[in-house]
Amino acid sequence: MTLISMFEQSVQKYGNKPALAHKPKGGTYLDISYAEFGESVDAFSKGLNVLGVQKGDRIAILSENRPEWAISDFGILKAGAVNVPMFSTLTAAQVGYILKDSGAKIICVSTKDQLEKVIAIRDKVPSLEQIIIFDSIEGKSPESVLEFERICHRGKEADALEEDETDKDDIATIIYTSGTTGNPKGVMLTHANFLSNFNACKTLIDVGETDVLLSFLPLSHVFERLGGHYVPMFSGAKIAYAESTFTVAQNMQEVSPTVMLSVPRLYETMHDRVLRAVQAGSSLKQKIFHWGVSVGSAVSSKIQQGKKPSALLQLQQGIADKLVFAKLKAATGGQLRFFVSGGAALPQSIAEFFHAAGILILEGYGLTETSPVISLNHPEKWKFGTVGAPIPGIEVQIAEDGEILTRGPHVMKGYFNNEDATVEVIDGEGWFHTGDIGIIDDDGFIKITDRKKNIIVLSNGKNVAPQPIESELVQSPFIDQIMLVGNERKNVAALIVPNFDALKSWASENSVDTSDIPEMLKTREVQQLIQSEIRERLTDFADFEQVRRFVLLEKEFSQEEDEMTPTLKLKRNVIFEKYSDVIEGMYPEEA
Repeated sequence: MTLISMFEQSVQKYGNKPALAHKPKGGTYLDISYAEFGESVDAFSKGLNVLGVQKGDRIAILSENRPEWAISDFGILKAGAVNVPMFSTLTAAQVGYILKDSGAKIICVSTKDQLEKVIAIRDKVPSLEQIIIFDSIEGKSPESVLEFERICHRGKEADALEEDETDKDDIATIIYTSGTTGNPKGVMLTHANFLSNFNACKTLIDVGETDVLLSFLPLSHVFERLGGHYVPMFSGAKIAYAESTFTVAQNMQEVSPTVMLSVPRLYETMHDRVLRAVQAGSSLKQKIFHWGVSVGSAVSSKIQQGKKPSALLQLQQGIADKLVFAKLKAATGGQLRFFVSGGAALPQSIAEFFHAAGILILEGYGLTETSPVISLNHPEKWKFGTVGAPIPGIEVQIAEDGEILTRGPHVMKGYFNNEDATVEVIDGEGWFHTGDIGIIDDDGFIKITDRKKNIIVLSNGKNVAPQPIESELVQSPFIDQIMLVGNERKNVAALIVPNFDALKSWASENSVDTSDIPEMLKTREVQQLIQSEIRERLTDFADFEQVRRFVLLEKEFSQEEDEMTPTLKLKRNVIFEKYSDVIEGMYPEEA
């Protein structure tokens, strides 16, 4: 089996059932059936053949999530070519690097803005022959730029072409890693890589014809590519595309998803909004809320122990659900079966809060190089604070230094044009070295402690894993983002981006002037507030893990400033260099 044969089976099996849904600007959601989807894929594939695309050619996609992305993906694969997806937030220079490194022959772009990025660097990419744009172009098209619809039209009129036989071990995609350090590397994933992951995940999580998924994580990211694209497509489910990351809340109401994938940031934002609304309410509403959470937590605890809640507790749960949690569930569209979290660590307290509210978040773990899933919590077996047990058909072990190693059909073919980098991560016995530090508990669940390269080694030799500390501190209503520092220093310090809305509200209530934000952050009252939050939330951490110093930053970390990857991970090296003077200022005695 290949991704294409699986797709064609779905087209034949599900026919007129809706496969995709999208919302035109100013309109309402429109469905595209499996049959219509299949026809578009066939037309685009033949159109690529007309352009001279041959087996093994690399074709890039630079686009937001939309039907044309999905059509292009399967059309590229059906033509025997290799899909090279790119995040729509990349700069022209970053796009140029990937195009040149991959030797892309064609690139598909979504909009005029994305087209301008490619035009700006196309002279530096000798392999690039053609640009295809999804949107219509007003007036005369730039040279070598063709509209997507025109390609599909050409394909429909073309004579039947003899298709190259695609093998399961052929490369399906080259996905470039986010690049938190250095240039991104092209991860080569085969049809077999994806299908092994799909088959393993399907045995754990049942997604079927009645399911609706709201897709908003970038399809260029392997997490969404498998879980929000291939899994539902091969299961007869419906995929609805969010208009943007800013309209997810509204689109959830319109689409009523039954399953949804996200990075932890969405769940943290939803949690913060709930708490802010509660804090703004009366004391009676606050008491009812906290009572509801305590009831939900008690029910959650019983379920986690494999026990049935008592009749009284079930009665209380029903009341709490109506009084406290009904609005939260309605905000998700009211039909949600579960969330899936990946891409970064989900704070355990967030998972526990949502489960108390009757919403299950299933956290998994993997990397681009493992296509992507290594372990997964699922509805029949889950444990908060872990990333689940290894999926069927693969091996996982912990190395002597604590690094997680994995071996199996999910491991990539290698890095494109980079054998040295491949050898660094896949050893002679086929074990892929993840770079993550973790443990496997007595129940077989994996717990991640941090990235190996992120470990802070203090001058006294103590090792500090920043992730658990950062995850704990961002639970403060006054802390939005945080990055720990302290490598080769006496103690740990932190760069902190406050939650400005919550902080300004607190400052106003405590007679602190909020007219000048930079000055407000320096006030003794605000400094003491953050210090007390740090002290209270790190009581269970060792003395050497305590954050002794911090600086409050005036601006949040962002992709636009190249401080975060498209998957919202901190580019620690970039931030460290950018704020080197600030960091040095926290260690005056060591200067």
